[in-house]
Amino acid sequence: MISVAEATARLLLLVDVLPSEQVPLRAASGRIMAGPLTAQHDQPPFPASAMDGYAIAGNATAGDMFRVIGTSAAGHPFGRPVAAGEAVRIFTGAPLPDGATRVVIQEDIARNGDEIRITTDPGPATHIRPEAGDFAKGMSWHSKTPLGSRDVTLLAAMGHNAVPVVRKPVVAFIMTGDELRMPGETLNPGQITASNGFGLAAMVEGAGADARLLPIARDTVDSLEQAFALARDADLIVTIGGASVGDHDLVAGSARDAGLDMAFHKVAMRPGKPLLAGRIGSSTLIGLPGNPVSSMVCGVIFILPLIRRMLGLPPELTETSHVLATSVPANGPRQHYMRGRLSPEGVVVEPRQDSSLLSVLARADLLVVRPPDDPALPIGHRVRTVMLPS
Repeated sequence: MISVAEATARLLLLVDVLPSEQVPLRAASGRIMAGPLTAQHDQPPFPASAMDGYAIAGNATAGDMFRVIGTSAAGHPFGRPVAAGEAVRIFTGAPLPDGATRVVIQEDIARNGDEIRITTDPGPATHIRPEAGDFAKGMSWHSKTPLGSRDVTLLAAMGHNAVPVVRKPVVAFIMTGDELRMPGETLNPGQITASNGFGLAAMVEGAGADARLLPIARDTVDSLEQAFALARDADLIVTIGGASVGDHDLVAGSARDAGLDMAFHKVAMRPGKPLLAGRIGSSTLIGLPGNPVSSMVCGVIFILPLIRRMLGLPPELTETSHVLATSVPANGPRQHYMRGRLSPEGVVVEPRQDSSLLSVLARADLLVVRPPDDPALPIGHRVRTVMLPS
């Protein structure tokens, strides 16, 4: 058995950043930029009014009179310069006429036909948004996090209708076991509902991957061979169940027959000890244990970092720390990831940590990381934690 740290290091050597592709701006939300984009024009591309009012040339004081010679509205600029004593009715966002040096807001103006009079000292504010006041042509933008609404807005304003992004990793999930039935199917004696594949698929999709949930593979070599054939074009193949060493645990042998170059088998952790990994052709393989909580915890600890690496993001887990609201017993020789809930007093570690209890996992907010041979810890002790994805 190897440590969690060594398993993570070996896994990360099995993947690299995926190639890029162009996607329409409308489809770019949540994607990872593959490189920078530069602004195609100044923003704003012209001096613009920041208020509704009147554009004039020169200074303005209370009592000054001007003759209104036209209107400038958004998308409809006034076509000639403004001279001294003249004014142009202007609206927010409209281009400033040539020669104008300031906008007097309409609240400071009294109008009579084509004549206006400044009724209140307008003060020093010009109410003009300068050309390129937001950004200049050629400005570069490269978000290093998944593109959100603000990024998309900026890229649109920069003049881009398509974005280079890292291709989404394709993750194929193979649930294995004669006892498994799909959700909604009637269960006969000895059968259980398949669940962890659905949870893991949701997990990797939330991290930016495309998930493919393949048909359940039965506990036969032929069925597993067919499953591996269906998954051969995936970037990451994840088997669930059958990764141990029992008579019906056939994944390791079938994977070797399919060309697996094994990187490791078994990790000193709980839950999740019977983990295996390697390469099959151009795909990376991870074999997860079948216990639902074990597979989900391994998904957080191992699969999510791989997805991040393939997307060009830092793969390291983001650890936090919290104080214990409950005491915990001494840990054994394997690194333990204990399910816990946040409370005003700290982390409430669930008393039942069996790897089959999905209801406990669903209530949990985080995993408390217990190193090997960690002593018993009292209430108030600060512990390392990993937040669980939704």
